[in-house]
Amino acid sequence: MRNPAVAGLFYSGRAEDLAEEVDSALSSASQETLPIVGAVVPHAGYMYSGGVAAEVYARLPRRETYVLIGPNHSDPRNVLAAASIDSWKTPLGAVDADKELAAALAGSIIDCDEEAHRGEHSLEVQLPFLQRRFSGFKILPISMGGQDYDTALEVGEAVAGAIIDLGRDCTILASSDFSHDLPYDDARRLDIKLVEAILKMDIAYLYRLAEFHSQNYGYKATPCGLGPIAATIAISKKLGAKMAKLLRYSTSKDVDPNGSRVVGYSAIAFT
Repeated sequence: MRNPAVAGLFYSGRAEDLAEEVDSALSSASQETLPIVGAVVPHAGYMYSGGVAAEVYARLPRRETYVLIGPNHSDPRNVLAAASIDSWKTPLGAVDADKELAAALAGSIIDCDEEAHRGEHSLEVQLPFLQRRFSGFKILPISMGGQDYDTALEVGEAVAGAIIDLGRDCTILASSDFSHDLPYDDARRLDIKLVEAILKMDIAYLYRLAEFHSQNYGYKATPCGLGPIAATIAISKKLGAKMAKLLRYSTSKDVDPNGSRVVGYSAIAFT
């Protein structure tokens, strides 16, 4: 069992309060269900990014399995890509992993490594939203320590191939925040350019733009989950997604107007 690492920090640690917190965000989001094959969702504390994440989760269709791909902030080993086959627990209960889908990845770039997930928040914070929307689903959590172009494409190829081979009904969720600790105007300007690249579903262009931003504005001007975003685009295209739509963009300044430096958050759907 993978126990929660950030309950009481990024979201409420009490089941009743957490349910109310998530339901409030979901009820404020659009209720139009979309045929979402993949999506980008943020992973900050709910008070900052929960409303943005809800714009994806309120629109999600029911699936057998949700594949969660996020960056690894917490494991210094930087494992390229690590799947978890443990059940994951939150204050709302436990969710089982799709072990058959994980087994289908054997021999690929994606290893099974529970330690890579132990203290990581980027995937954990997605679960309460899924738990309040659905029951009876499974998850496949994948943590990426490698963020480079080749790793992202290889992860995308492996996951898409396993899904297609098993005929699994899946949605892929890339967990990523955008710019970090930048002045508001800079963050918004740079984030919107990256969002535009994501909406084109052009992975090579996205990496070129991210590299330019990193070289000229610092690494904090690029998404922390660039690799997961790219992998999710690759998988979504393999599974038939033809277009992308920005559902919402905001920054931490929308919650804390007094903050001089901000973090950016985007909700993007691939359909």
